[in-house]
This record gives sequence, structure tokens and C-alpha cells, in this order.
Amino acid sequence: MTEYPEKTCDIDRLIRHPKLVAAALEGRKTQQRRDGLYAYPDETFELEGVRFIVTAVEKQTLGDMSDRDAQAEGYPNLEFYRDLIIKMHPGMSWDDTHSVWVHTFTRVQE
Repeated sequence: MTEYPEKTCDIDRLIRHPKLVAAALEGRKTQQRRDGLYAYPDETFELEGVRFIVTAVEKQTLGDMSDRDAQAEGYPNLEFYRDLIIKMHPGMSWDDTHSVWVHTFTRVQE
């Protein structure tokens, strides 16, 4: 996909939780899934003064996720990720057909 819809949120809101910020800074987190589009490829953002660049953005379903994807999110495996997401969002159930935007990023080497 080379054309993207309008962003639904500002890139600065892509990664907010302190544990996820720490995981990105440590290099354990290289992806963030969101219901909306928060960034376009080649956009940059900062976490605690460190710059990151979005290298890819794609639409994916939750059912497409693998253990490797969950690890790129900063979690040990898909089961842990799924259980945490459900716990964080009361009343939510895991729907394999639910579409999300996958934002892939890397630390900018300066």
C-alpha cells in the first residue's frame, strides 16, 4: 500500500506507556499496532530525546500476528500480548479479523 488515509492521531501519541518507551529505547520494541493511523513512513518521533523513524506502515489483522510480531511489540510471545491487550481494555475480546495499523520503526543513528 503506497497511499494512506489521513492520520487519526498525532505521531507523538504512538508510544506513550513508560514500559513501552523503555522497550523501544532498549531496542526490544520495533513495532506498534494501533486502531488508527498515527504516522506515515519516513516520519520521525522522539522518546526521551532519542529520535526514531517510521520505516513502514501496513494494515494487518490481529489474526495475522505471530509470536515474532508480539516480540517486535516488546512482549515475549503472542499469548502474553493478547492476554495483556484484553486485560488493558475491559469488555474487549480478541477478534482475529480486527484490522490494525502496524507502525514499524527504528532508532535514528546520529
